[in-house]
Amino acid sequence: MELATIGQVSRMFGISTRMLRYYEQIGLLPSLKKDAYAYRVYDAQSISRLQQIIILRKLRISLKQIKMIFENADTKNMTDIFMQNVSEIENEITALSTMRAILNNFINELQSKSQISLDTVLFSDEVMLNAVNSLSLTKINFKEEKSMNDLSKASEALSRLTDVRVLHLPPCTVAASHCFGKANGEAGDGPESKAGNRLMEFVLKSNLYQVKPDARVFGFNHPNPSRDRDDYGYEFWVAIPDDMEVPEPFRKKHFQGGLYAAHMIQMGNFHEWEWLAKWVRENQQYDADYSHKGEEIMGGCLEEHLNFVYNACESNVKWSDSEIQLDLLLPIKLKK
Repeated sequence: MELATIGQVSRMFGISTRMLRYYEQIGLLPSLKKDAYAYRVYDAQSISRLQQIIILRKLRISLKQIKMIFENADTKNMTDIFMQNVSEIENEITALSTMRAILNNFINELQSKSQISLDTVLFSDEVMLNAVNSLSLTKINFKEEKSMNDLSKASEALSRLTDVRVLHLPPCTVAASHCFGKANGEAGDGPESKAGNRLMEFVLKSNLYQVKPDARVFGFNHPNPSRDRDDYGYEFWVAIPDDMEVPEPFRKKHFQGGLYAAHMIQMGNFHEWEWLAKWVRENQQYDADYSHKGEEIMGGCLEEHLNFVYNACESNVKWSDSEIQLDLLLPIKLKK
């Protein structure tokens, strides 16, 4: 096939250019730089590699494990990784089977008696109570499917979020780091990296962790990537004391806070923005509240980079991508 630009690959597979650059940044997806092209491009081998990544991600193989597979395609290595994931899935199946059996028992109890209290239903059977106590409160999010033909359907079922929190962010004063970069640029040269590196330097020089150890860091596209322009921007905010002065090119701003639907992701899983938006659309209590907040700034959506200030100051620790977490924050309001 002909060489494809990052924008073409993004549209071909329904993956954001940001995700593609991230895959390249962590060494999963190679691209090429050709003189005849203004931007980096992807050949047939890279496209095939991306297809492999997409299939493995839909099968819940982590990016870290995918990288291990690509670095060592030995049959035993791949088998060990797949067996590890099968074991985790089997544990989830066992837990779900236990839940189903218990709930069916509750249903039978309720259908066999016209008047029965919740206490009686929940605590009458000691064996069943022990089974309930053995279950974990952690998220169990798996639906067994039988064939590759059902993979997309299974992926859709797994993408339904069950861990969304509703929270109120308080108002605060922030220092803003705003940078621009090419939408089709090279990995590591995007506005996120530029603005993040600048923010890291500010946090260290200002001794912010000692001054404000509870400082929170938010980010958002500003402006959003678009087919109509070659570049886009990313802006970072870090909460600071109200009386702190900030150096150029930082800007001091006031964040008014508000109500948000929050979902935590591991660094790189930005496709889950779509899942969070779907959760809000289908919610019976809340509506999205971003229409008036400006399309150029992600409609008011934010990405909170958890523990950013603390991690920046722990210079003796190298934080891997698997340890970096973000909260996706979508502004919401109560339905009228």
